[in-house]
Amino acid sequence: MAKPAVIQVKLESTAGTGYFYVVKKNPRNITEKFVFRKYDPVVRKHVEFKETKMK
Repeated sequence: MAKPAVIQVKLESTAGTGYFYVVKKNPRNITEKFVFRKYDPVVRKHVEFKETKMK
C-alpha cells in the first residue's frame, strides 16, 4: 500500500511552556515548516508555534 499523503505534526510553543497543538499537513504540497501565531493558555498570550516532529 502507498503511504498516506497527510501526516500529523506537532506545533510547539516558542514561549518555552511545553504547550503544543497537533495539526495535519500534506508534505507533498507544503514543503516548508509550519509557523503559526496561536494562543498559548499557559502564558495567556498569542505566541509563535513552530513545527517539530511527533515522537
